[in-house]
Amino acid sequence: MGVDRAGDRARRRAVPEGVSRTVAVIPAGGAGTRLWPRSRRATPKHVLPLGERGRPLLRASYDRAKKVADEIFVLTETRQREIIASVLPEVDADHLILEPSARGTTNAYGLAALTLSRLVPGAVMIALPADHVVRGTAQAARAVRTAVQAAASRDVLVTVGLKPTFPSTGLGYIHAPGRPNRGTLRVKRFIEKPAAATAKRFLREGGYYWNLAWFSWRVDVFIEELARHAPRHLAGLRKVIAARDSGDEAAAARVYRRLPVEVVDRSVMEKTDRLVLVPAAFDWADIGNWAELGVRVHADARGNSVEGEAVLVDTTGSLVFGDRRLVAAIGLEDMIIVDTEDALLVVPRSRAQDVRRVVDVLKRARKTRYL
Repeated sequence: MGVDRAGDRARRRAVPEGVSRTVAVIPAGGAGTRLWPRSRRATPKHVLPLGERGRPLLRASYDRAKKVADEIFVLTETRQREIIASVLPEVDADHLILEPSARGTTNAYGLAALTLSRLVPGAVMIALPADHVVRGTAQAARAVRTAVQAAASRDVLVTVGLKPTFPSTGLGYIHAPGRPNRGTLRVKRFIEKPAAATAKRFLREGGYYWNLAWFSWRVDVFIEELARHAPRHLAGLRKVIAARDSGDEAAAARVYRRLPVEVVDRSVMEKTDRLVLVPAAFDWADIGNWAELGVRVHADARGNSVEGEAVLVDTTGSLVFGDRRLVAAIGLEDMIIVDTEDALLVVPRSRAQDVRRVVDVLKRARKTRYL
């Protein structure tokens, strides 16, 4: 039996009338290197208990997707299929879209679209990343349904943009000024992580939205845009599908490894003239590093956030994530300490983004047991 058959009638009511079959695709790949040493190959970020009530992020994302989709597929790397099964045992093999290896979101979404074009012809696809934290799920669901309606009824690609609540320099922005027409805005341009002064201006002027990488499109429309803006990717992906059709997974993996790595924002979204944005407002976070996670953990009177057992003396503004041992700190300011069974991370809060460099060093040193 395929996944999501139970309760299918209730979920159908959640999808706007007149919409083609709606398929959620949950990208769940990568290892979340900036959350090392908790996030590793065997325990990637999306299976860590960082969601509401301590649920794995992937489980929380899956449960949200059930409210807006007829059917759900998980898009992941072949090597993660057992990890996915440990969190979502109800997802059968027919509802896994497997990348031979991680090669960027252009290839991942292209593979998903080509796969769905055969399995669910005419489907409207929603891409909902596995590693986001969402509160205010009713507002989020409304935005997704608006995106689905736009994708189903018009030949457009749709992204959900979040109205910024502070001048973030760690997120990308989308400029989509004006008033919504049929629930959407025309996208003018994408802006990579801006400087602080620029982010403040965006917040003051309005018309700028955080880029969530939540997308919706009819699979045929997305494939058309791949052909127009990323033909090399599409040609290679068709070869991957052909190799799989012939039962040659090794050949499929070889072709996939040779595909250029590029994020879909650059390869397609920034180039297409068919992109619209659904403006939204709800509590959301992409837990990209330890500092961002610390914001979600209640701080004490001295600005310290602690998970686990800790003794802090003359310490302020610091984050402590313990495991099985007591963590003691004296005289620290704005530091992050993450303790695990076999690794300890100590880093200034201001350099939380640099944790991935530790992973790079471990790879070069071939210390794979820590990866």
